[in-house]
Amino acid sequence: MKNFISCGLAAAIMLGLCPSAFAHVTLEKPEASPKSGYKAVFRVPHGCDGSVTTSIKITIPEGVIAAKPMPKAGWTVATTKGAYASSYKYYGETVSSGVKEIIWSGGSLPDDQYDEFVINTYLTDTLPVGSTLYFPVVQTCEKGVANWVSVPVEGQSASAAGEPAPGLKLIAAASADGGKVYKIADLVLSEPYIRATPNGAKVAGAFVKITNNDHHPDRLISANVEVAGMTMIHEMKMEGGVMKMAELPNGIEIGPHQTVALEPGKFHLMLMDLKAPLKEGENVKGSFTFEKAGKVDVEFIIRGIGAH
Repeated sequence: MKNFISCGLAAAIMLGLCPSAFAHVTLEKPEASPKSGYKAVFRVPHGCDGSVTTSIKITIPEGVIAAKPMPKAGWTVATTKGAYASSYKYYGETVSSGVKEIIWSGGSLPDDQYDEFVINTYLTDTLPVGSTLYFPVVQTCEKGVANWVSVPVEGQSASAAGEPAPGLKLIAAASADGGKVYKIADLVLSEPYIRATPNGAKVAGAFVKITNNDHHPDRLISANVEVAGMTMIHEMKMEGGVMKMAELPNGIEIGPHQTVALEPGKFHLMLMDLKAPLKEGENVKGSFTFEKAGKVDVEFIIRGIGAH
């Protein structure tokens, strides 16, 4: 299998890549956020040991829906549809099947030329932030086949897995109000915030989304916010038609590949004995401690009273 391609200075400048970095089939945009549209541009830099490429087959991973290929002049495009493993919400509709595989064929891409194959998709909110999504690609040539299908296992690098499938890193969406994302081990904490308080208030609520990208559970066992004399993990729930709030002395379990939201009306941090009023737009330092992952320092942004 060819590990490099030769290219002139002009081509290198135009593509912005050195030859060795452009040896595999890759995605033009290697990061994207769940619950959003994603234009997957697959870069095909060379043939199979010098042979002309005649077909590109791309498998759509689970959690990626509404896949639509872009037509290419001189190529025939075909799709294979099937049932998804789960049902997904897509612009108010529930979808349970769609395109699972796309093949461009009948074209001719010489070994010394470069091209792109494009698919418009939607990344569902079931895809865990912090993980990498892989799109297996089979490149068929006049002589030979390149199988870009290997996916690294836990603890193994992509290069060690063989001919690697193009990978897409899943990242948290940017927050309009400056919320941040923090990572410790395989846990991702998204946009911690606190509701602003009126003057004289001694309690407040703090919130965050926690995603566990590990194959094993972890547990939030404690938290601290500098402006509070005491920080407790609480849950609100209905009992006998009455909304009640209770401390969770054992914390909150974050299951494998699960996102747990601390949000108003559910799990949350209860901040007691506030040392000062919390004003919208300010930041407050704090931390979360997990049973396995350990402690991570964060900054809570203060949102408006009643914010979600």
